[in-house]
Amino acid sequence: MAEGTRFEIHLPALRHNFQQIKKQLQNDTKILVVLKAFAYGSDATAIGRFLEKEGADYLGVAYVREGIALRNAGIQIPILVLHPQIHELSNLIAHQLEPCVYSWRILHALEKVLAVQKTKTYPIHLKFNTGLHRLGFSIDDRHTLLQHLKSSSAHVQGVLSHLAATEDPAERTFTLGQLEQFDLLKPVFGDHPIYHVLNTSGVFNYPEAHHDMVRCGIGLYGYGNQKEVSELLHPVGILKTVISQIHEVKVGDAVGYNRGFVADKPTRSATLPIGHADGIGRLYGKGKGAVVIHGHKVPILGNVCMDMIMVDVTNIDCQEGDEVILFGDTQTSAEEVAEHAQTISYELLTAISQRVPRVIVS
Repeated sequence: MAEGTRFEIHLPALRHNFQQIKKQLQNDTKILVVLKAFAYGSDATAIGRFLEKEGADYLGVAYVREGIALRNAGIQIPILVLHPQIHELSNLIAHQLEPCVYSWRILHALEKVLAVQKTKTYPIHLKFNTGLHRLGFSIDDRHTLLQHLKSSSAHVQGVLSHLAATEDPAERTFTLGQLEQFDLLKPVFGDHPIYHVLNTSGVFNYPEAHHDMVRCGIGLYGYGNQKEVSELLHPVGILKTVISQIHEVKVGDAVGYNRGFVADKPTRSATLPIGHADGIGRLYGKGKGAVVIHGHKVPILGNVCMDMIMVDVTNIDCQEGDEVILFGDTQTSAEEVAEHAQTISYELLTAISQRVPRVIVS
């Protein structure tokens, strides 16, 4: 009898992906492992501890509270906070997290906190906007920033930017333009800071721009945004559940809320204990999504409920209690499932609710 709904985190697959990414790099290029959003919906603590032992140089999170959780788990390597908020800066310093400083406002706020705490020098990473227009100083601010920082308690540990479309060959000219902008920074800030600009797709597509460090998120979890990259990687997370009940649905009978499916032929429907509160959104209903049972793909019937989905098992041999795979094995990747609903693997992975148990498979 299979266990209930769970998200299995396979550490051997994580090790494989980490090594595949490392293979692309020079020996002295550092790797920052991105653990934001519960490590892309998996388990940030387990993955952070594991990759610290595997040789990751940095961890990256979006917010200070995510970094504090990692510190509280005993992780000691540097942690970069990519989007710190002003009200969190005291906590950031207390837990020795390194802030990504992306505006004059956040820089001045940090300097005030450092002055109050009488901290003489503190490492920061300066973020520049090279075309994504999300966070970052203007490249035109580089000389003014350099002058300001000569008398600041903030010490430039790193210099970074974020690229918009490294996975898209049609945007190669734009990406090369972003990289040219980024190259204007080193003559100003010198050789000491860690320069980092590439994500997973960038590692594979722009080897000339690896600089001192790369930042890898989705690739570590098994997805590369391009078929040829994804083929080198192994999905780390497998979302599984079980069959709770099987119904024989007669012609004209309906399944689920709002009679989302009405049988036009005798149908066997299996009910699964997972729904939109667990991260399988309503947009996967009415056949847009499918699950795998005993190696067969079967479509979702009718509307996704909060805690359940129903699937069509008319043509397969299965029974109550049998295991069901939603995504993550060789037959159904998160990329493929997301594509059917016109979204991306990132959204599917990070949507997995925290009520779904994470099971570490080592």
